[in-house]
Amino acid sequence: MVSLLELAHITEEGVRFKSPHNGTEMLLTPEKSIEIQNSIGADIIMQLDDVVHSSIEGDRLEEAMYRTIRWLDRCIKAHQRPSEQCLFPIVQGGLNSDLRRRCAEELIKRDVGGYAIGGLSGGEAKSDFWRMVKLSTDLLPDDKPRYLMGVGFAVDLVVCVALGCDMFDCVFPTRTARFGCALVKTGQLNLKNATFATDFRPIDPDCPWSCCKDYTRAYLHVLANTEPAACNILTVHNVAYQLRLMRGMRKSIVEDKFPDFVQQFFSDMFPAGVYPDWAVDALNSVNINLR
Repeated sequence: MVSLLELAHITEEGVRFKSPHNGTEMLLTPEKSIEIQNSIGADIIMQLDDVVHSSIEGDRLEEAMYRTIRWLDRCIKAHQRPSEQCLFPIVQGGLNSDLRRRCAEELIKRDVGGYAIGGLSGGEAKSDFWRMVKLSTDLLPDDKPRYLMGVGFAVDLVVCVALGCDMFDCVFPTRTARFGCALVKTGQLNLKNATFATDFRPIDPDCPWSCCKDYTRAYLHVLANTEPAACNILTVHNVAYQLRLMRGMRKSIVEDKFPDFVQQFFSDMFPAGVYPDWAVDALNSVNINLR
């Protein structure tokens, strides 16, 4: 509905998609969306929302926000497995604080198991991004999970956990693997670069997964430049990196050491001590000081 908008037409009824292959049309309604997700059986399912690019303002943004609320009620009514599957509504409103606040206040009136924060990570300024995340988490209940949609960069994950988010999804760790990049605590290693041709160390000596136990940077350099198999191996590594990062944050929160974790993470990621201003400001808002 955003990246393929030229193939879709949105009305109150639903979203009419046109196949890029043969031009045939399919109508996806809130009810059909829930029917499909009920049949799949996922533990967490999502409402159909009217999502617009984060650059959109004015009447179209307001229309999308209110339609998202109306579609949520249709999704709740259509949900056939509420005791088995948790339906998440999605907070919309773009970069408009008033609209996002109104949306969140409406969604928390519904009896749901958790909440998603949508409409961000669309290329907007990070200073706008974190403020909309914090506004949303400040309004959503503390006793239910908050899922920030489309976020996957390591710095974003750490900052947004600090702002109150619990769950994330993103294509980033798999997509960057396709380009030969491995995620490490200092950022990324582009293993296609010639500098790794004679580097016989593992990607990350602290990583317990097969990618780092079984392959050297030099071997992966060869694969990344010649074989599609490198995509699979680096995908495993990158997903493992994300999981270890999230587990580390969870452990530090349980042990009441999260500010120390954040400090160490940023020290590793930015050894020169020059941190992104937006991250500094976001963390300051929850009393975690990097400077």
